[in-house]
Amino acid sequence: MTDHDRVSPGRHYRPLVRMTPRDPQEVHRVSTPLELLFDLCFVVAVAQAGVRLVHAVAEGRFGHGVAGYCFVFFAIWLAWVNFTWFASAYDTDDVPYRIATFVQIIGVLVLAAGVPRAFDQNDFTVAVAGYVIMRIALTFQWLRAARNVTAAARTAALRYAVGLVVVEAGWIALLLVPGGVFTWGFVAMAVADLSVPVIAEHAQRTTWHAHHIAERYGLFTIIVLGESVAAATVAVQSAVDESSVLGDLLPIAIGGLLIVFSAYWIYFAVPVHRHLTAGVPAFLWGYGHYFVFGSAAAIGAGIEVVVEQTAHRAHISQTAAAAAVTVPTALFLLTVWLIHSRRAKRGLAEHAVLPGCAVLVLAATFCGAWAVPVAGVAMAAAVAAGEVLSSRHRPAV
Repeated sequence: MTDHDRVSPGRHYRPLVRMTPRDPQEVHRVSTPLELLFDLCFVVAVAQAGVRLVHAVAEGRFGHGVAGYCFVFFAIWLAWVNFTWFASAYDTDDVPYRIATFVQIIGVLVLAAGVPRAFDQNDFTVAVAGYVIMRIALTFQWLRAARNVTAAARTAALRYAVGLVVVEAGWIALLLVPGGVFTWGFVAMAVADLSVPVIAEHAQRTTWHAHHIAERYGLFTIIVLGESVAAATVAVQSAVDESSVLGDLLPIAIGGLLIVFSAYWIYFAVPVHRHLTAGVPAFLWGYGHYFVFGSAAAIGAGIEVVVEQTAHRAHISQTAAAAAVTVPTALFLLTVWLIHSRRAKRGLAEHAVLPGCAVLVLAATFCGAWAVPVAGVAMAAAVAAGEVLSSRHRPAV
């Protein structure tokens, strides 16, 4: 099949078209170049969040670093989620759609520029400004969709638009509250933001494409795992250039790669689009990926922390540095099992592989300088065990 053959019928670029819902059973539905550009721009924001997390943890400010990372990554993740599900239902790829998407990309870059202030000074002004820019463009998209759909779908589209406006007003107002109230206000606004799709979809579910959504989530998983590889590479290069600890760094690099490669294998072992159904399961799967994406990106930050500690540039213990890798890795395993791959598992043995590996990875925290390699071996063993067990159910070729 050529690239031309992979383009959905009737979806070639036109300057202006009516924004009508796309067919949820559309054949050859794949991610568009514009969606891929959108994802790549998010790498900037993810990288900024990872860098600040490394600095905070390496300095021993665990609570500050983790809380700041969770706050910032929530904004990054939710903005991506909102665009992705809308695009699956209403991507027209005409001039207004492309311009609105470019505005959202500008918002992503503004959000990324505000990450250092959010981490270091608890100043979320720039980050919220970027978030608002993204949501204004998305509101325009929903209002445009509301003009060309059925009455029930119009109600849903208008609920999305109104909900986005109300929530954005809340985020702006949150900037004015005292610092001590901000954390609780953030949680309240996050719940409100997550509630908008739930409320809007009561009118009528949007016509998202299961295979397309699964591919979009898979591609973003690859992006955050790739960011982990890039972060670890930079950290190792920096340490090698400044010290003679290559012998100590090599096992960390190998262990880190085993973790990332195994995480990729585990995530893509299941063709999840076959199990992705509308309603509550879709919400749980989509929202649960906050922990999948966040933990996958944090693995790279953790490897950087271990390298910093090995090179004697971090003010934390060896065990604390190891936990910066093993904790997000275990969280990744548990979340992927719970929301993603559990539906395809058969029998107790298959179900036990990922939770059991998570326990082993956490135990590796206390293996001193070999914590990362041991965690990597545990991940690789989980992949091997999963393949052996699942092969029993595959038809003979």
